[in-house]
Amino acid sequence: MTRFSLLPVFLLGSVAVATSSQDDFQTKCSHFYDKINLPHVQVNFAKYIPGGTNLTLVDNPPSCEASSQEVSVDLCRVAMAVNTSSTSQITLEAWFPREYNGRFLSTGNGGLSGCIPYSDLAYTAGFGFATVGANNGHNGTSGKPFFHHPEVLKDFAYRSIHTGVVIGKELTNMFYDEGFNKSYYLGCSTGGRQGWKSVQKYPNDFDGVIAGSPAINFANLISWSSHFYPITGPPTSEKFLTAAEWSLVHDEILRQCDTIDGAKDDIIEDPDLCLPIMETLLCSPNAKNTTNCLSSAQVQTVQQVLSPLNGVNGSLLYRRMQPGSENYAAEIMYTGELFPYSLDWFRYVVYNDPSWDGNFTVQDAEAALAQNPYNIQTWDGDLTPFRKTGGKVLHYHGMMDQLISSEDSKWYYSHVAETMKLPPQDLDEFYRFFTVSGMAHCGDGNGAYGIGQGSSTYASSDPESNVLMAMVKWVEEGIPPETIRGAKFEDGVGTPVEYWRKHCRWPRRNVFKGPGNYTDENSWECV
Repeated sequence: MTRFSLLPVFLLGSVAVATSSQDDFQTKCSHFYDKINLPHVQVNFAKYIPGGTNLTLVDNPPSCEASSQEVSVDLCRVAMAVNTSSTSQITLEAWFPREYNGRFLSTGNGGLSGCIPYSDLAYTAGFGFATVGANNGHNGTSGKPFFHHPEVLKDFAYRSIHTGVVIGKELTNMFYDEGFNKSYYLGCSTGGRQGWKSVQKYPNDFDGVIAGSPAINFANLISWSSHFYPITGPPTSEKFLTAAEWSLVHDEILRQCDTIDGAKDDIIEDPDLCLPIMETLLCSPNAKNTTNCLSSAQVQTVQQVLSPLNGVNGSLLYRRMQPGSENYAAEIMYTGELFPYSLDWFRYVVYNDPSWDGNFTVQDAEAALAQNPYNIQTWDGDLTPFRKTGGKVLHYHGMMDQLISSEDSKWYYSHVAETMKLPPQDLDEFYRFFTVSGMAHCGDGNGAYGIGQGSSTYASSDPESNVLMAMVKWVEEGIPPETIRGAKFEDGVGTPVEYWRKHCRWPRRNVFKGPGNYTDENSWECV
């Protein structure tokens, strides 16, 4: 079993391997098909994939928007179908790299989760992990497969990940003579929720869980995503704001809140401190040019968008959209239509009525929460069983997330602390939550979002600057991350790093102290 390396295999360059060794690995892979005889598992193929292959994904659903995947290292790709009930099954893949590090890892999904996460399979196999990923029990990004199929919904809620872990661990022990030493999870968005569901329901599945921007508080998240449409109205409504007008709002919010942290860098480090007064954008009654101002109805729209979602009796269902995400959210949340995933959820799960018209009200939110199929809320606050296993969880969230408000992650952290009666210094023992300023949903954004949670955010394999390697170091060496160091790219991943910034673990906040400028990571302090 190889030791932890500071460089992922896919960055080591070409490695000369003896022909006999290559033949041994390829032969082992081709014969592995015949060795697998597990209940409920039908193996479709086991194929050797040489590093440098651009793998064609002929069976990947078009809505998953991935027709190919670059594979950086030699590996054995095993594809199978696993029956989870008499009426449901998951499509599961296991990728076993030649240069194996002795660690098992499960990836997560995104959205309504009908896509195998090939990018994450390639990313983690490139680090030497034996990796599994599944389609979560259905194909494609639509929620229609849930319609009158409770077993498929059960896979989505929790069973797919756990089933993949059970099967994946068995296959890993079969494929590698040394088996595996530690077990990890890496996921963001729906994948973040799946990670938290594993922590809550199956505390022995993983030694280390990385849960990014999680879709926890799920039923209320669906309703929160829905409630923007009645606020904005359709594009013909007097309440509606165009993308250009949301950009105007964003600029005004930055004007009011950017320098609260001490630096003018177009980033809000802690949106909790940002309480923008949007009346400053009201058009004067005598204004002849209204290009750079808003009507009273539009200002009310902005104020409502930046307000929490409450239930019929006034109870808090979901916290506000954090200020600073306006430009990204305008393209997907404030379009003048109901959010597509929310529409599917209400049609095919809550009401089992494909003709539901999408006229969302707070009564619909109450119905979704009361239903909560298979406890998909993923809001359990007592993590004692996971803590007793010695497991670790690293939770992060971007502070300009346009799809899942970072306010919800802060709320969950408080919920865990209060439920377990543990202050932050005690939670730090096994649960650390990091706020990533300038990060949109699971990546992208205006700031130093390159924290290594996937290939689209990779800048370094050093544990200080890579959440996956930070988790390995925490689990295997007992050294927890104090901060997460992120890269601000000049023009996206793969381009030069403009600057680095160390992101704080909650409830600390980043403050600019100087003496350098804001691009100097040593001029910031967690307080």
